[in-house]
Amino acid sequence: MSTQAPDILRLFGTNLRRIRKERGFSQRELSARCNVDNADISRMENGEINVTLRTLSQLADALEVAILELLADRKT
Repeated sequence: MSTQAPDILRLFGTNLRRIRKERGFSQRELSARCNVDNADISRMENGEINVTLRTLSQLADALEVAILELLADRKT
């Protein structure tokens, strides 16, 4: 189980970065749109920190995507 946590954090971070860039947002702009610290956006994208459900919802709303898109494994 401990090996899954870092994997999901990396997957989430990869998806967050990809979707943010697809929307044309800088980390700073996304930070302002969802009221999350800019440094935390960077750490999330690098898979360094976990997020709360509230933060996950704020990010999805700011990016105008379903929460599942931030967690989806595109390999399958």
